[in-house]
Amino acid sequence: MMRAALDAACASGTVDGSGAVSGADVPVGAVVFDADGRELSRAVNAREALGDPTAHAEVLALREAARVHGDGWRLAGATLAVTLEPCTMCAGALVLARVGRVVFGAWEPKTGAIGSLWDVVRDRRLTHRPEVRGGVLERECAEVLERFFHARR
Repeated sequence: MMRAALDAACASGTVDGSGAVSGADVPVGAVVFDADGRELSRAVNAREALGDPTAHAEVLALREAARVHGDGWRLAGATLAVTLEPCTMCAGALVLARVGRVVFGAWEPKTGAIGSLWDVVRDRRLTHRPEVRGGVLERECAEVLERFFHARR
């Protein structure tokens, strides 16, 4: 699942000979799978491309998955795989969508909301708390981001 998210992140811009990803948006990939492991949707960050502050990879993937899933907005049993720990907006969206499991790659100590800075998804006051697994292919996910930001400096 994380390989699919990495593929999406790497496809989000132009990859040069050194493996650096270029483009306006930070290369984060997200893929939603149904309970049987079938891919429902995939997306990449598109805030710059769309001029939309909510166009994070997770939100775009959740929107499309809800559209094709057939149970309205509820994604019960689904897994969201994303290359970077979700922020508070994305963590809130996946809780509200009733995603069953979240798998992410690189930790995000500045804005991460699934264990780093906050832990939105495991707040006991919420009616839904997905299973979480972080640090999957962490180094590979972090390298995509590091190459992107290194090329911008």
